[in-house]
Amino acid sequence: MSTEAIETIHTRTGTGSYAKLYLFALFIIVVAGLIGPVSFNVGPGKVVLLPMVWAILLGGALGLARGFMPAPLRLDVPLQFKSSAILQAGLLVFTAKLGLMVGSSLPTIMRAGWSLAFQELGHFVGTILLGLPLALILGIKREAIGATFSVGREPSLAIIGERYGMNSPEGRGVLAEYLTGTIFGAVFIAIFAGLITSLKIFDPIALAMGAGVGSGSMMAAAAGAIAAQQTPEVAKTVATFAAASNLITSVVGTYFTLFISLPLAVFTYKIFEPIIGRKTAASVTSGPSSSEASEHDDVNANERHGELSSGERWVAWIAIAILSLISDLILYKTSPASALPGMAIIVACVAAGHYLTRALKGVVPAVCVISVVAMYLTSPWCPWAPSIVAITGKVNFLAATPPMLTFAGLSLAKDVPAFRRLGWRIVLVSLVANAGTFLGATAIAQIFHH
Repeated sequence: MSTEAIETIHTRTGTGSYAKLYLFALFIIVVAGLIGPVSFNVGPGKVVLLPMVWAILLGGALGLARGFMPAPLRLDVPLQFKSSAILQAGLLVFTAKLGLMVGSSLPTIMRAGWSLAFQELGHFVGTILLGLPLALILGIKREAIGATFSVGREPSLAIIGERYGMNSPEGRGVLAEYLTGTIFGAVFIAIFAGLITSLKIFDPIALAMGAGVGSGSMMAAAAGAIAAQQTPEVAKTVATFAAASNLITSVVGTYFTLFISLPLAVFTYKIFEPIIGRKTAASVTSGPSSSEASEHDDVNANERHGELSSGERWVAWIAIAILSLISDLILYKTSPASALPGMAIIVACVAAGHYLTRALKGVVPAVCVISVVAMYLTSPWCPWAPSIVAITGKVNFLAATPPMLTFAGLSLAKDVPAFRRLGWRIVLVSLVANAGTFLGATAIAQIFHH
């Protein structure tokens, strides 16, 4: 039996390779923390590259380099799918921490009222106003609808899949947006949000609302870049409003996307395609290559759909918590002993929300249930709120982002072959759409916030 075959068996059975994934993550988090933030000027603005950016880049590099690495260190495709599943667990830990921050600020958020409500319109209309015309000029046809009606996360894939089918042009477009967001989204939005923040055009609270695009990793990256340029007190408020905005986008965004932004994208396409549409090499998109399909077909269904067993799920939650404590120590000099009780509460919120979601038969998404549980514990209606706020406040919300984005990076290489086929045009359109959703929501929040 070949070395590669042995490695594949080890990956599937979890023998050695599962622990290897967490060791890779530990190595990346330490290196990213030691590199620290790097800033440089771009014209009148400033770009800040935070450790979370190095984390996702280092993770992606390890996956892409698997062909050059010895078998014991190789990050094969099944392991990359496993990393993607761990990422989902990391997002829940991050969601719980943000929910704990939001609960104590509910009165402030309720006073913000209209600005938080109407910024949701900017999140989705902004993608269409900027992304769709560019797609048509570049010669992209109906793929433009799928790529620009939203930021293209999991609910958007489901909507397009049900309405058009994933083998349709619209399906290829939303897949391109999804891949772009997965591979470049967090890095791009962190750089872009940091640059816009440095221009001092928008209020930090409006920028925070714009950061809640409905993707946990992208929201974390954008909020981190915005918060890094504020005082500690304002940085905490930025995180709170970003979390609240992201929660609203996650809760009502699916319905908003289905009934407003998708019909608007279709209508806009019909109007402008005959006027500014062009025909280029991007007008026809080929299907997946046989080699890539074979490689991904070799992964079992549970791995591909990001499912963890009950034991693996607990391991993932605890591992993410430990990695976050290490990140907090390196980046913010927080003693793990002082932050450990707060992290234990965070993991308890995740577990409670997860099992409540299962009891509800999945009618309400886990991210919403976990957020509600966490928000209640620090809200004015919880009798233990002051103590919980004090304990969980010792865990820096930015400390959880490098571990989360590390696993995002470690899962990327599996998508690169499909992503390469979609070409640079759809990448550019997707990035412009992401910029549009951030700017659109920020501008509307700025108007209503003031």
